[in-house]
Amino acid sequence: MSLPAKLALEDGTVLTGISFGARGEVDGEVCFNTSMTGYQEILTDPSYRGQIVTMTYPQIGNYGVNPEDVESWKPHLAGFIVRENSRRASNFRASEPLGDLLARHGIVGLAEIDTRALVRRLRIRGVMNGVLSSEDLDDESLVAKAKASPGLVGRDLVREVLPEQPGAWTESLSPWAHMGKPTDERRSAVEPELNVVALDYGLKWNIARHLTSRGCKVTILPGTATADEILSHHPDGVFLSNGPGDPEPVTYAIEAIESLLGKKPVFGICLGHQLLSLAAGAKTYKLKFGHRGANQPVLNLDNGRVEITTQNHGFAVEEETMPDHLEITHRNLNDDTVAGVRHRELPAFSVQYHPEASAGPHDSEYLFDQFREMMCEHRETAPARE
Repeated sequence: MSLPAKLALEDGTVLTGISFGARGEVDGEVCFNTSMTGYQEILTDPSYRGQIVTMTYPQIGNYGVNPEDVESWKPHLAGFIVRENSRRASNFRASEPLGDLLARHGIVGLAEIDTRALVRRLRIRGVMNGVLSSEDLDDESLVAKAKASPGLVGRDLVREVLPEQPGAWTESLSPWAHMGKPTDERRSAVEPELNVVALDYGLKWNIARHLTSRGCKVTILPGTATADEILSHHPDGVFLSNGPGDPEPVTYAIEAIESLLGKKPVFGICLGHQLLSLAAGAKTYKLKFGHRGANQPVLNLDNGRVEITTQNHGFAVEEETMPDHLEITHRNLNDDTVAGVRHRELPAFSVQYHPEASAGPHDSEYLFDQFREMMCEHRETAPARE
């Protein structure tokens, strides 16, 4: 039996569909993702904390879900909206339907609404706060709740997705990852092992898999770790992960990164890119509707090549505030925003997109190799450890 559910936006828009997944009521920032596949990776990406995600592709769930294609231990988003929820999974790797995964983790879903109309409104007006409910179906009440939703700006959502304790990462890329990549054994036979501390602000697991597959020993620390705690692990390099929400309230991370610059090579992705830029003296701002999808074109200014990238962010580095010691390395070709930076004097760089390609293109995997090369060069030139 199909039960009704509603989405209400802060501008008074109300859309009625049917409930799937868990029943309940949630609020959050309503955004959209243009990916055709990868919904399981989207659901388990901690960067979506506090958001109600709308998929633009009309049929979602048609290949089911499985225990391998996850980016964290559970879904983190507030709610999930699709045009059509496919109840039949056609994939030999599927272990259960999408709706069962949502129900098990308490994620409220909404189907059978006009997602094209919703996305068009979000593109014109910008992302808005909203309420998704299968319990309260009163339009006036839901709109009032949407207007009262706190949104993302000024909130430290990183603390809501932090790992409980530090840990060593050992898992490498799965057999279903990009074929032809050197294995751990082949690399370790000819290259030195490098010790990487990955600061987890909402880390996607495939990032750690890429680092491990390049012969790195990866230690994951919570994003609240201080510079002294990080350096106590004697890393060859420090990785700054992706994560949810507004970067500016994450002051503890900015202070730690500022202390690390010049001492160890640093590589940041997504939120890590924004935090590195803030630590270097730049500012960030909120985008109108953000970049979320697996088809975002980015220009590599070093070689003139265009990379098709996976992105998920609602904030960006403000170019006008960038200090002279930061240079732009990549630009988003859709709106010319900053998509990558490099420190002119210190071993540090970052990108606004996701080169780990889960799920998405593989154009930017070379960035992990650049990080490894940077660590090797720094190891050769740095003073001997005490």
